[in-house]
Amino acid sequence: MKCDQIRERMPDLAAGFGELTAQENDHLAGCDSCAEQLKAMRSTMSLLDEWQVPEPSPYFDTRLQARLREERAKPHAGWLQWFQRPVLAAALTVIMGVGVGLFFARSRGNRDPGVIAEGPGTAVSDLQTLENNHDLYSDFEVLDDLEVQQNVVANP
Repeated sequence: MKCDQIRERMPDLAAGFGELTAQENDHLAGCDSCAEQLKAMRSTMSLLDEWQVPEPSPYFDTRLQARLREERAKPHAGWLQWFQRPVLAAALTVIMGVGVGLFFARSRGNRDPGVIAEGPGTAVSDLQTLENNHDLYSDFEVLDDLEVQQNVVANP
């Protein structure tokens, strides 16, 4: 028998529940550590058996009843106090939900819900870029015209 196996049964053996088997007796005879531990547990159990619960003070009940009367006499908010916490929790939940919703709505920006954004390099994306930057591209044409005029003036 191994030490782990007998140590699992030691609390029951020390409390007097069950008897030692022949294998357990042989192990305890050869293992001083387990024998000492069982002896210590048995002495602890015997001390616990001798312990007696102290009697409460003779005025304990009287003082307890007086304290209960004092607590009952205190003015309480009644149903209002019971009602406040759930209402406050619900209000805070609604406020947080609205705040989170506004945060995410603003983080999306002012996107046109009818326009589907395509990835870069697609025909739809190129057309959308041209449409959104029409003024910028029209200025490029003016620059091209200036370049042609400068070449004509420089090379008559």
